[in-house]
Amino acid sequence: METLLFTHGIIIGIALAAPVGPIALICVRRTLANGRMHGIISGMGVATADIIYAAVTAFGFALISEFLLARQWFFRLFGGIALIAVGIRIFLRVPPDITTPQGQSSYFKDFASMFALAIANPLTILFFTIVIPAFGVVISGDSVVSPAIFVTGVFFGEAIWWIFLCGSLGTVRTYLNRAHLHLINRLSGMIIAGFGAVMILSLIFSPDS
Repeated sequence: METLLFTHGIIIGIALAAPVGPIALICVRRTLANGRMHGIISGMGVATADIIYAAVTAFGFALISEFLLARQWFFRLFGGIALIAVGIRIFLRVPPDITTPQGQSSYFKDFASMFALAIANPLTILFFTIVIPAFGVVISGDSVVSPAIFVTGVFFGEAIWWIFLCGSLGTVRTYLNRAHLHLINRLSGMIIAGFGAVMILSLIFSPDS
């Protein structure tokens, strides 16, 4: 049970972090301008803000777990459709130009500035509200352990993504261009849409459906 919660958290964390949107683009720019560690630390600021919203959602859902379990079919269908729609939108999105230079900054400023930007985006809690029950995540209301394991998984998923993305970009920073970011959007869009498709297919092949 705990392993499944942690795994779901990792998947949801990656799905949240992967799209190359405005916040991610700042992390990419910092990586290209100042090096991989500036991008990774910036990404950790985003991840820290996101797990605050994840914790609020997960601990809240722990109190209404029976309600969610009784309506798993609806939540998984709605969440699957939503993820497919988001994935298609990301797949079709063209990233803006990344060549604008920016000045060097400290690691603390990298972290704090991205944390502030991410925590100011309340749509993140809507993402968790839709996706947590859609994934069939069962968070028990009689303990803080289950929500904590799930939230830790979300942080690990985001951390893995930022380390992979910024580490890779830091290695090839002199060769990256807008077309490559477009490719990242296409790949992440397909992955997120794939999660949605699997979610819907699980309804068809689930023994409880």
